[in-house]
Amino acid sequence: MRSHVTPAVVLTAFAVLVVSACTTGTGTTTADSRPMAGPVAVLPDLTVEPDPQLHAMLPESIRTTNTVRVATDIPYPPFEMYANEGSKQITGIDYDLGQAIGARLGVRFDFEAQKFDGILPAVQAGKFDAVMSAMTDKKARQRSVDFVDYLNAGPGWLVAKGNPAGITVVTDVCGKPVGVQTGTNHQKLLQQRQRLCEAKGLPPIRILTFSKDSEAQLALRSGKVVADYLDEVTAAYVASTADGGNAFSTVTGRAAVGEYSASPMGIGISKDQAGLKEAVRAALQSLMDDGSYRKILGRYEVPNIAIPKATVNGALD
Repeated sequence: MRSHVTPAVVLTAFAVLVVSACTTGTGTTTADSRPMAGPVAVLPDLTVEPDPQLHAMLPESIRTTNTVRVATDIPYPPFEMYANEGSKQITGIDYDLGQAIGARLGVRFDFEAQKFDGILPAVQAGKFDAVMSAMTDKKARQRSVDFVDYLNAGPGWLVAKGNPAGITVVTDVCGKPVGVQTGTNHQKLLQQRQRLCEAKGLPPIRILTFSKDSEAQLALRSGKVVADYLDEVTAAYVASTADGGNAFSTVTGRAAVGEYSASPMGIGISKDQAGLKEAVRAALQSLMDDGSYRKILGRYEVPNIAIPKATVNGALD
């Protein structure tokens, strides 16, 4: 049976609805969006506050769900990895930066695992709004997404402990099997290195591709490849942590890895989300300005990969 409602109750209820729909500031809502998320403890010593002005820059579809759907390829430490073996809790540089950017925007950055070579097609298909996966900002990739540039790191070699293959210059891998993750900028760089082998009359590099870099590491452990070509930051992290630092070494420097452009890593943003890249860029810049950005990089001991300013589509290739 329906309850009887007096006119006074109706007026009171109407007043509550009007007030609720017009609330502003932290916890902002409008008739077409959810309340803006509150502060987030990104690190034990870092809590990021939301900015209502930045929240207002977001596309209506993002404000309605209060969620940015983010694709990432896991594991690729220290950028993205699981907190513990068997865990599904994501951690890493990209994850922490994503949580900080989301917190500043008053929304949640919801990370989901996706194979690297399928990430851009998934964004174009509308499954994700953004990519945070140590992805190099390349002009060819800008046809699929826009980039908010946030880090800069070059390639490096992960080799067996002590570098038994003796890799000191890039042509030392000519004629040898090396591993690389498929679909990455590193794969393209290795293919370019073939010209160096040819110029010296050496046999071509035997490039073996793997869907995940962790698979390339297993191939290195088993002797299937003599080296794994990846980000120097990831190479250093894996070398210092795998088997207590006793499994791998790194070889870095332009003589060893070959020449490469200084294109930065970028947060890939869907071209279908008008205004999202501007909001993400502004939020990232605010984290750079207040020191939160460097605090997150400091947690992973990689302050040298910081860039001074958040830019859009800054590829140099």
